[in-house]
Amino acid sequence: MPSKSGTKQAPVEAGLKIGELARSTGLTTKAIRYYELMKLLPEPRRTESGYRLYSTEEVQRLEFIKKAKRLGLSLEDIRDILTLHASNQPPCVHVLALLDQKLAYLDDLIGSLYEFREELAHLREKSAAQLPQLTQGPAICGIIDQGIHAKGELALTWLEGRKKAKGKA
Repeated sequence: MPSKSGTKQAPVEAGLKIGELARSTGLTTKAIRYYELMKLLPEPRRTESGYRLYSTEEVQRLEFIKKAKRLGLSLEDIRDILTLHASNQPPCVHVLALLDQKLAYLDDLIGSLYEFREELAHLREKSAAQLPQLTQGPAICGIIDQGIHAKGELALTWLEGRKKAKGKA
């Protein structure tokens, strides 16, 4: 289409560029590219100059992905759900099964955390009563040396994972 000066202008392409999509969803451009790589988003359209263009469907899909992640679903789980949806199969039965798995895991974890807490409380009580003996000798700290050792490993692993995840956020 000629402009007032008579030269042709490139057609304006509708859609969001990746930075605009990132701002509208609260995600980083890196996360969006990663989701494309993991096949959670379809290959975007491109402008003539190669910029990615996204539609409102991708905004909705990214909001869905964020909500699914908040439920503790993995990217693989989310991809499976999206694949079922794309093939016109209702994914909610699959999601219920995934939620059942998450609940069972959490029940185990809560039990382990409770046991671990009880073991720590017992160790603390026992150590407070024996404090003079625990501070003698070559040990750095007798409380740690007597510890609870292998007990509470699931709880400790989970706690360590949470610390690392918070450090990345």
